[in-house]
Amino acid sequence: MRRFGHFAVGVSNGETEIFSAFESGGPMWTGQGGRVERSNVAFEQPFLEPPIVHVAPSMWDIDCGANQRAELRAVNVTTDGFELQFRTWGDTRVARVHASWLAIGPVAFEEDWQAE
Repeated sequence: MRRFGHFAVGVSNGETEIFSAFESGGPMWTGQGGRVERSNVAFEQPFLEPPIVHVAPSMWDIDCGANQRAELRAVNVTTDGFELQFRTWGDTRVARVHASWLAIGPVAFEEDWQAE
């Protein structure tokens, strides 16, 4: 369990299109083997420390004629944002993926004194 100490707790959330490969014939739709797509997400306001980030697929359009393999992760989490990473492998064909995300972490109190 992560404890935030004497900070206010901030929550940020959103939804991001990671990729759309069907129209362009991109590698997620036409390729084979290991493939990775990435999308950078910036927080509206920075956290004081890297937050905990939870991600979940909010939409995926995937071919039913092959195995459905996928991994969705938040990587390289910083105080300012993170990278959404979608990975698949084998014969899986993915047309497009959207992900919802939720970040929870320490933020300053509005009344905290800030040095200039």
